[in-house]
Amino acid sequence: MRDPLNKTIVTIQPSGIRKFFDIVSEMKDAISLGVGEPDFDTPWHIRDEGIYSLEKGRTHYTSNAGLKELKIEIQRFQERRYGLAYDHRDQIMVTVGGSEAIDIAMRAMLDPGDEVLIPQPSYVSYLPCAVLAGGTPVVIELQEKNQFRLTAEEIETAVTPRTKLLVLPYPNNPTGAVMERSDLEKIVKVIIEHDLFVISDEIYSELTYLDGHVSIASLPGMWERTLVINGFSKSHAMTGWRLGYVCGPERIITQMLKIHQYAIMCAPTTSQYAAVAALRDGDEDVAAMRAEYDGRRRYLMHRFKEMGLSCFEPFGAFYVFPCIKEFGMTSEEFATQLLKAQKLAVVPGTAFGDCGEGFLRISYAYSLESLKKAMDRLEAFVKELRK
Repeated sequence: MRDPLNKTIVTIQPSGIRKFFDIVSEMKDAISLGVGEPDFDTPWHIRDEGIYSLEKGRTHYTSNAGLKELKIEIQRFQERRYGLAYDHRDQIMVTVGGSEAIDIAMRAMLDPGDEVLIPQPSYVSYLPCAVLAGGTPVVIELQEKNQFRLTAEEIETAVTPRTKLLVLPYPNNPTGAVMERSDLEKIVKVIIEHDLFVISDEIYSELTYLDGHVSIASLPGMWERTLVINGFSKSHAMTGWRLGYVCGPERIITQMLKIHQYAIMCAPTTSQYAAVAALRDGDEDVAAMRAEYDGRRRYLMHRFKEMGLSCFEPFGAFYVFPCIKEFGMTSEEFATQLLKAQKLAVVPGTAFGDCGEGFLRISYAYSLESLKKAMDRLEAFVKELRK
């Protein structure tokens, strides 16, 4: 029998995030800080709108690009929050989570051999999506000394005549790093000079703890060369609803829509109606959750300082990325021993790229009570290692 499998997919490794989560799910009294999912339930008024849509029999397909009412609300949201102008008719498409948007963006834009600059540590999907689209990933290793922000010099060093796309993953998973306006202005010059396009993954845009998120698409010369990807999972605690969207030039969106039509048809109808309510009346919910995350963030930074654990201060998403290089262990070894000794699960930094070696990703999308117990266990483990 000949091999039934695609040779490319066989070479791709499964996500390193789920490994420790799967183990801890069967471990009694264990605490997991490994999954990037809000511990909040979806706000009730959003759930209520989804329920109401079912009661009204709104169970049919929407248009391929998404419910008109939702696309109008996305247009308004992007304008009032980030100063971005998109036409809901042909510059916005609703997807099954932000992950689908990443996938079909690369498939619509990449020809075989086109290079994609992927800053790491970063979300696990970018590199395999580039490979599956026939592109060639080129990893840019972000530096802790730069607070894991992408610099113009790093892009300049990595770019070649075959480079077409830059993934811009900010606020960043796993580091919590952000790019402020001044950071973006510096890299825009290089992007335009080398005629690059940008996939700006802004799924954590509402979870920033400085002066608010700035989209690179809002900078001069960047709207026409940027796809903005966003969604509802992180900001509105709607992970299970599986709803995201992409905004960008009609020329690109039109081709992405073809892939979406044949592979997906449309995003879930019930989720789309719920998302309309999220954008119309959800600002206070988002603000309350953001304030709670910020308190947890500051608590973790305080505890790290107390236990002498090095960690740069993140200002976005709901992750911290402490350094454990002092212990002379790999990230995998540290996480494994921590799980065995203290029943505490975290994610090795290497799950997000080789340059994550020596770091751990700890999510604070958990209750403060759980975080306090977890930090007590981490502190006990660290003290034991230092003896």
